[in-house]
Amino acid sequence: IQLDANGDATIMAADVDGGSTDNCGIASIDASQTTFDCSHVGPNDITLTVTDVNGNVSTCIAVVTVEDNVDPVADCLNITVELDVNGTVTITPAAVDGGSTDTCGIASYELDIDTFTCADVGDNPVVLTVTDVNGNMSTCTAIVTVEDNIAPDLVCMDITVELDEFGMAQIVPEDVMANNTDVCGISDTAVDIYEFDCDDIGIPVTVIVFSQDANGNTVACTALVTVVDLLAPELTCPADQTVDPGPGNLFYEVPDYFALGEATAVDNCTD
Repeated sequence: IQLDANGDATIMAADVDGGSTDNCGIASIDASQTTFDCSHVGPNDITLTVTDVNGNVSTCIAVVTVEDNVDPVADCLNITVELDVNGTVTITPAAVDGGSTDTCGIASYELDIDTFTCADVGDNPVVLTVTDVNGNMSTCTAIVTVEDNIAPDLVCMDITVELDEFGMAQIVPEDVMANNTDVCGISDTAVDIYEFDCDDIGIPVTVIVFSQDANGNTVACTALVTVVDLLAPELTCPADQTVDPGPGNLFYEVPDYFALGEATAVDNCTD
């Protein structure tokens, strides 16, 4: 016999009577048990008692095998989980079980996928398999949304830059980063000030450094950029000269060689 959806089954004595007879006639046929539930799954010895019209009694044993062929009701729940600092997250079947039931009891819950990484950021369908105590199985699908909410590990450092012959200097974000890591990968870096000139010599310039990971998490830190000019002016001197102060002159006045164009001086930062 099969248990119903409520875990019950009922028989009549006639169901286990294989053809009992009496020469004077049978008055009654009774079974020792007619109702069954989950606790009776398997073979059950049932005593059939046959009484004839004259009160004579005879018994025999029938085996009533109770079967549970009703699948559990699997109920799934969609969830959202966050990756940890190592870029992984693991869930248990209970996390996506929305209240699965079975009249005779559930023996186990299993997931086809229980561990997620950076590659799984977004929606992931997972299958929950529910098995009852009698081996019947049912499945449902839950959506596990994986999120990465951990920003990159960014550490800034102060640097000194030298102006070139044109009085300019440039930096890239990596120049002012002591560390920039993320388990899911870095997608973009930036710095708010990347060009410097002679006007920046003196007080260190505060720059803001940005880093964004592959999943849009952004972090910023600040660094000081000290600008220095280490290039001396380039001086061109006039040629060696021999001069005569003239008759009666004790002194000779050196001309303005720069004004004459015989001497030149150039520098990246000053006139």
